[in-house]
Amino acid sequence: MKDELSRRQFVRVAGAMGAALYVRPASAATLSAPPRATAVLFQGDSVTDNFHTRTIASANNERALGTGYPLLVAAAVLREHPDRNLSFFNRGVSGNKLPDLVARWRTDTLDLKPDVLSVLIGVNDFWHTMLNGYAGTLEQYEQDYLALLQSTRSELPGVRFVVMEPFALPGKFVDERWYPAFSRYQAAARRVAEKVAARFVPLQDAFDKQAKRFGAQLWTADGVHPTPAGHALIAEHWRKVVEI
Repeated sequence: MKDELSRRQFVRVAGAMGAALYVRPASAATLSAPPRATAVLFQGDSVTDNFHTRTIASANNERALGTGYPLLVAAAVLREHPDRNLSFFNRGVSGNKLPDLVARWRTDTLDLKPDVLSVLIGVNDFWHTMLNGYAGTLEQYEQDYLALLQSTRSELPGVRFVVMEPFALPGKFVDERWYPAFSRYQAAARRVAEKVAARFVPLQDAFDKQAKRFGAQLWTADGVHPTPAGHALIAEHWRKVVEI
């Protein structure tokens, strides 16, 4: 009798231990796949470039992102969402006008297949009409900008566009000759954004308000290129408009 009781106890204990150790196989519904990577690409001229190292192609590299607003945006978003598998790239090139962007679009944009494409272009398209005999027109700027984004969407149907407003403040390179002509380039960028259903990041009003309070030189040293405070202002307004 005692031996029979011991055997029963053993069976009960062994069964309980087996149940505790058994792990139910996860069904397809309960398995969580890692989040899909979201590639964010910043394109533009020197304001975007801001001394980034072009020989480094990897994402989320501080040297490849430069020292301006792309780095500030990437740093903040990566810090807040470390689980999102996000990738940030900077392919801005100092001095670029829209035709320069078009010429390198395949390698520097389409081949990267960005999910979010942010473009800041236009200040040189106007400024260089006063320098070096550049003959580009406002109409060409708007038409080519629109065509570039429309063709991009044809190849990358899921891409989300961000069009940033070119801006300037009174300074070394910016005087009364800029106006009202430059304002028309800003309006053209806004129209392009509307036609391709892009998020539009308004920057001129933000810079004007801060310049009125604290002076233009705190935000741009020469009227065109942002200071660290200016880049922080751009990053702040980009993040207000763009959801990743």
